[in-house]
Amino acid sequence: MTILLGIGLLLAAICGAPLFIIIGGLALLFFTAIDTNLTVIIGEMYRMTSSSTLVAIPLFTFAGYLLSESKSPERFVRLYRAYFAWMPGGLAIVSLIACAFFTAFTGASGVTIIALGGILHPLLMKDRYSEKFSLGLLTSSGSLGLLFPPSLPLILYAIVAKVNVDSLFLAGILPGSFFILLLSFYAIYMGKKNKVERVAFPWERFFLIVKKSWWWLLPLNLFGLVQGMGKAAYFFPLHGIADSFSAFRAFFVQDLIAIIPTLLTLLTATLWDEVKPALKEAFWLLPLPAIVLGGIYGGVFTPFEAASVTVVYVMLVELLAYRDLSFVYDFPRIASESMVLVGGILLILGCALGLTNYLVDEQIPMKAVALMREYISSKLMFLMVLNIFLLVVGCLMDIFSAIIIVVPLILPIAQEFGVHPVHLGIIFLTNLEIGYSTPPVGLNLFISSYRFKKKIPELYRASLPFLIVLFFALLVITYVPELSLGLVDYFGLK
Repeated sequence: MTILLGIGLLLAAICGAPLFIIIGGLALLFFTAIDTNLTVIIGEMYRMTSSSTLVAIPLFTFAGYLLSESKSPERFVRLYRAYFAWMPGGLAIVSLIACAFFTAFTGASGVTIIALGGILHPLLMKDRYSEKFSLGLLTSSGSLGLLFPPSLPLILYAIVAKVNVDSLFLAGILPGSFFILLLSFYAIYMGKKNKVERVAFPWERFFLIVKKSWWWLLPLNLFGLVQGMGKAAYFFPLHGIADSFSAFRAFFVQDLIAIIPTLLTLLTATLWDEVKPALKEAFWLLPLPAIVLGGIYGGVFTPFEAASVTVVYVMLVELLAYRDLSFVYDFPRIASESMVLVGGILLILGCALGLTNYLVDEQIPMKAVALMREYISSKLMFLMVLNIFLLVVGCLMDIFSAIIIVVPLILPIAQEFGVHPVHLGIIFLTNLEIGYSTPPVGLNLFISSYRFKKKIPELYRASLPFLIVLFFALLVITYVPELSLGLVDYFGLK
């Protein structure tokens, strides 16, 4: 019986059977081989449904699909362009931010490339960017938002790894911003190189506004820094340099949080003539980040409640405020398309949890830890091997299947080497984010080939410079855990 089941699974895999059938079949095969009650698989599926965090997945997915099917992408592009058109590489930076925003809500890089590619590619070409640069930018930035809340992979990793989803949401913000920052520097360089036309920045107006408002700007933004230095000086004689540095870092982060909205306010005031119509047009979309992040970290919502409020808000905005979508004609179609993605994730997750149960019962992760310890003794070496392995996984598997199948195997090994589970999650998702655009079989390459009607080798060459930048960012994220855990520590969620 066991042999026949194994042969049947092999034939099903060769014939291209859905992944959940293969995973569920493997669980059945292994449990049958060791004479274990098969109801454990059903039990794991039922246990999965009791997770309140899981409910956030279909809700955030539906909200993201509603946004991508409306005219909201165009509104965001116009808003970001009003803010960044003065910079060399401004439109490229706009593309990076817009792609990151929509991938964070849809959780699917393919949706972002399909939805925004048709808008941004002609604009980039019109602004005298080379076609190679434009294709590489849109292909590699399609998955850029996977580290930003409320990204579905973040939620799914939190469920599989049994970590706090609030911590994971916070942990992804700085690494995701670091990605955008590095790619923005490259975009600025290419913008100067290609002599892209840009709007002159009104520096005289900017300095005039700063001059008139320095009396409240300076004290506000130096307060955290000075307070941090004072705390550090107080802690040093009592507790040593470690606590002193922690105190300074905490107040420096507080100061940084104050600086960002201050700069945004100055930029808005300086560019008011250009920004005003774009802000007016995108006005109803601006509260979305505040609903998700402010609601969760302000203690107002749980992730599930934030997802519910987000869906209701997006529906009201698209139906009543903008009237981009029809409740009768568009909503059933969008709900069907988004739930196909969610249904696939849940089927794979349920079957994979049953398989994971077998692996734990047979102590497979512990045996893998012992094997790794024989050949790898250094945490740095382990992280290097892990990155190589995950890049290959990212090329070959979609991100949801990879999280469900691979995370239960590598999590105990990583913890044995002293890698924090939240940091591991960011490393994991970063690798798979890059793997989406990595030759020879990165998923984004094929989606871009379909969307832009280009040959795959052409997209390989176009994506290469961006991949080099992303690989550098990956090394920093991997070997500087403070980048992932800094905000988590600051808010006391670790």
